[in-house]
Formats: sequence, structure tokens, C-alpha cells
Amino acid sequence: MNFRIFACWLSSLAFLLAAEPGRSPISADDLSALLHDPNGDLARVVEGAVGKNGGNQLFYFPTRDEPTTPAAWGLKFESIDFKSADGTKLHGWFIPAKHKSAASAKGTVVFSHGNAGSMGHHLGFCTWLAEANFNVMIYDYRGFGKSDGSVDRRGMIDDVKAAFALMRQRKDIDPNRLISYGHSLGGAQSVTALGEAPVKGLRAIVIDGAFASYQAMARIVAGQLGASLVTDELAPKDFVKKLAPVPLLVVHGSSDEVVPVSQGHQLFEAAGEPKTLFEVKGGRHGTALSHDDGAHRRKMITWLDGILKG
Repeated sequence: MNFRIFACWLSSLAFLLAAEPGRSPISADDLSALLHDPNGDLARVVEGAVGKNGGNQLFYFPTRDEPTTPAAWGLKFESIDFKSADGTKLHGWFIPAKHKSAASAKGTVVFSHGNAGSMGHHLGFCTWLAEANFNVMIYDYRGFGKSDGSVDRRGMIDDVKAAFALMRQRKDIDPNRLISYGHSLGGAQSVTALGEAPVKGLRAIVIDGAFASYQAMARIVAGQLGASLVTDELAPKDFVKKLAPVPLLVVHGSSDEVVPVSQGHQLFEAAGEPKTLFEVKGGRHGTALSHDDGAHRRKMITWLDGILKG
């Protein structure tokens, strides 16, 4: 998740504010003080620019491009169009299991991608599952890729629900062998969506590099001022316990440079049983499962196989 752009935006405003005529050059300590003062000059400038809680929108960095498709991995795919609860048109791809028919696949994974870019930028996180004989559905939230609308926290969580509703309706898959897999923002949003609205036939939930709190992430990258610009409405920490009794796997790299591993621990500790934690030593934000020649991908497959046989 590209929270650093949010921090850079605030830092740039702070620099410009402190560089007004008559002021001394800004120091690192001055910049830190501005970012940790939610009631100071910078706070008033920012609130005037984005409005109260306007920082919620600054979390998202969508693009409308399509840099690649599953064909680049040698995979067949179907373009799918569907609607969210409010009628917003969404776009995705259905990728059948590579070595089995869709109906005989191990299960169907609904992959909710992370922030920045469009779904084509995130294929590397999920194509390996199609090669392991799972069907995979990947989709863009509103405001991303070819999906309509604009980014909005409430709407994007409803988009997760719409993706599962679509898979429940497909006639060529087993609707009782569904799996949720979300990376970063996608993990956070799927926790809230599935906590709000449990899905019949959902057998397992996997989150990788997800965060527990929007405000905590804003505070980490942009101080108390950053936290003051966002709300924790629909934060995953308040919904993760509601996922039980669906088995939950929390994956987090110990060297995650974007979402601290402590955020993954917070979600794991708040979750109900059954739950499993893979803390990947040396794993970074985008490499936890692929780290060490994919060792934890193999562990995840073993974990899923055990659940699906149960």
C-alpha cells in the first residue's frame, strides 16, 4: 500500500508553509513538529484543501491502465463485468485452474488486490494459485482499472462483497469451496466485508501484509497530523473477530517496509479461532509469500488443502 505518497504530500505542504518569506529554512525537527501538530498551521491548510477527514481519499492511488493480462503467465482467462450493491459497474478476470476444469478445481480464490495501480499490476500475487489448480477471480474496485466510479471506503468494501456474490452465482464452479485472499489494502477490506456479511460456502480467509487501523497507518507515515485527517470507520480491527469460525491465515513479512508486522500481529491477536500466523522472516511487503523460493506459498497450499479436505 503506497502510504508514502500520503506522507510525501503532507511533507511537501509543510516545507512550502515553512518556506514562506521571512521564515528560517525548515529543519528536520521543524518538519516533524508540523506533522505532529494536528492543530497547527499545516493542519489548517490541509483541512482547508481536503476537508475534515478528507485524508480518507488520500489513501488510494488507482490507475486506469492494463499493463498485462493473465495470458502473460500462459493462463486462460475470461473478462467479467458485474455490479456492486449501488449499481457501480465493476470489471475483473476469471482465471480457471490451469490443469483442471473450473468445476473440478480445488476451490475458487477471490483475490482482492492491494493499493496503487489496477489489477494487472497485481497478477503476480495470485497467478501461482491457478497453476496450483485453484480457480482465481481478480477484480478492480470502483475507481480502479476498467471499473466505474471513484474510490470510496464504504463502496470499495461493498465491491468485495459483490465479487463473492458473483462467484456464488457461477454455474461452472463449486460455490461451497470459496477462498478469500487479500493483499495489503485488499486484505484489510476483505476482513471488514466478510465480517459484515459472512459468505455461504467460504472455507478459508487469507490476508497478506494487511493493516488493522487506517489511523495507525496514517500516524506511522505522517505523524499525528496524518492520523487526524482520516477516520477508523470500517477498520479491520473492529471486524476481524467476526470472521470466526471460518479459518483465518495471517501472513506478514517480518521486514515489511510499508505495513509494520505489528499490524499483522494486532489482527491475529484480535481474531477468533481457528487462526494461523505465518510470520515470514525477511519477507517484505510484496514478497512474504514468494520469499525463500516460495516456501510460504507451499505452506499456504498445504494449509488450504487441509481445510478443504476437512
